[in-house]
Amino acid sequence: MASTHDKAVLQTIFNPTSPFGDIPGLNQDEELNDDDSGFDTELLKQVKDLELQGVSAAEAGDLQAALQLFSQAIHILPQRASAYNNRAQALRLRGDTAGALEDLDRAISLSGGAGRTACQGLVQRGLLHRLAGKDDEARADFEKATALGSEFARQQAVILNPYAALCNKMLSEVINKMRDPVPEML
Repeated sequence: MASTHDKAVLQTIFNPTSPFGDIPGLNQDEELNDDDSGFDTELLKQVKDLELQGVSAAEAGDLQAALQLFSQAIHILPQRASAYNNRAQALRLRGDTAGALEDLDRAISLSGGAGRTACQGLVQRGLLHRLAGKDDEARADFEKATALGSEFARQQAVILNPYAALCNKMLSEVINKMRDPVPEML
């Protein structure tokens, strides 16, 4: 069985653009979940059902119905983050970036920056920031989502880090020279 250090070395060899020691999936032994223990179970069941219906409506292209279902879920349990996150996606698909950012901010705040909804919200807000050219804000969100276990966020954070990109490029060149050495002329 390979040690953590061995896995880090192999990760660097096969993925030279990732930082040394960053092993995808290493900290993902347990699935990321939201803490819904503080909510009434009947209301929670009702809200989750509304969210599933909203997701189905959005997938079918009926964004108006999806928005109504997510808003209804928010009305029932306004302190639960998930419906805000889902509604943000429907708003984004409808072209309402400002509304999407507002709902993502609310979802991240309500989640306390922990759990599945926080991770998804941070990634989605990071993408919206990146599209708006706000790379510092995007990087901050991606780094937080990375800490929660998002592999996609980790990749985006690396892409947005100019120092890591330069170091990774140099490391890649060294590894390529080691793979295909050029004979020296005397």
